[in-house]
Amino acid sequence: MKKSVLLLGALALTVNSFSQEVTTNNENSSYKFQEIAHLDATPVQSQGYTGTCWSFSALSFFESEMIRKGKTDVPQLSEMYVARKAYEGKAEKYVRMDGKTNFSQGGAFHDIPWVFKHHGLVPAEAYEGLNYGMDKHNHREMFSGLEGYMKGILSAVSSQGLTSSWRAGLAAILDAYLGEDPKNFSYKGKEYTPRTFADETGLDMDEYVSLTSFTNHGLNEKCFLAIQDNWAWGSSYNVSLDDLVSATETALKNGYSVAWGADVSEKGFSFRDGLAIVPKDESTISVRGRDNSNFSDAGAEKISNAFLTPVEEKDITPEIRQKGYDNKTTTDDHGMHITGMYKEANGTTYFLVKNSWGTGNYPEGYLYVSANYFKWKTINVYLHKDALSKDLKKKLNF
Repeated sequence: MKKSVLLLGALALTVNSFSQEVTTNNENSSYKFQEIAHLDATPVQSQGYTGTCWSFSALSFFESEMIRKGKTDVPQLSEMYVARKAYEGKAEKYVRMDGKTNFSQGGAFHDIPWVFKHHGLVPAEAYEGLNYGMDKHNHREMFSGLEGYMKGILSAVSSQGLTSSWRAGLAAILDAYLGEDPKNFSYKGKEYTPRTFADETGLDMDEYVSLTSFTNHGLNEKCFLAIQDNWAWGSSYNVSLDDLVSATETALKNGYSVAWGADVSEKGFSFRDGLAIVPKDESTISVRGRDNSNFSDAGAEKISNAFLTPVEEKDITPEIRQKGYDNKTTTDDHGMHITGMYKEANGTTYFLVKNSWGTGNYPEGYLYVSANYFKWKTINVYLHKDALSKDLKKKLNF
């Protein structure tokens, strides 16, 4: 069962086994990762059978931000409260756009600032979002109901327009599955509203920025991140691929973790093996089974010696990266949280990534992502503005 755990009783509980100097991705693996940077993070959660990775990863990122800022007794923030409020925002836009915008389980890192500013935040202890008799998140039935309801509402529009009751109908579905909207709640002996609780986190959503890197946008300019889950129409700064990588590395070396949006549908991404790589010869990887719609059960099983013994990887260029984005083989699949950087014995840089698929793999919910995989399949990163180098800030006119 997903537990509402209050964190930081001791930092040793959050640093976990990765604090050792040399680690590996599998007990039978010959990969040897030497620590360069390793940052504190709250315990790994499971998104269950939902498309809410964006909420889990972004809130994990903000929990690490609270730790970095020196806040003690950091709570697990409620992923389901954020998902609920995002559904309300998506529904509003879906109606205004006559159904010509995305209404789905997915979202983006921009959703958390949107919810924070419009509604606030709550701890998971106050809103667990499991009001439907299960001990693990599963939104298949709920979303089917929400989707049908929203399509039905639009099909019922007449010359008289919509009544104001459609919002109450939407709220009733969300109440039934996630629980009633928490207007007031008690936490650690104190009374809060979502607004007052959010204010007490010490987070300022204007301090964060999204970076991406695609050649169809102007360099070092703001752009609209053209992915279907960007329903809030959040913007990103488009930087060079080298700057995207160096910004992530600089942040980690200076104590700032990074939220990471990426495509995880490739053969070289194997959560079970705790590894994401880009082998030169992908034919060495066989695939058994298939991915579910949200990859939330770790997806298809990938079988290859490449996950146990380091292999030569493809050299990823901006052109290769752009081709995947243009031909739709690079898609916005998954949100995760980068909490460290390691160097493999062969000299390759790897990012340590916290996932939201539970702790069933050897690295206990984490995986190591090669710099080449990162270059190839990153959609965007989200980080604190102060984590950027002076040079990049100058390029972006901060």
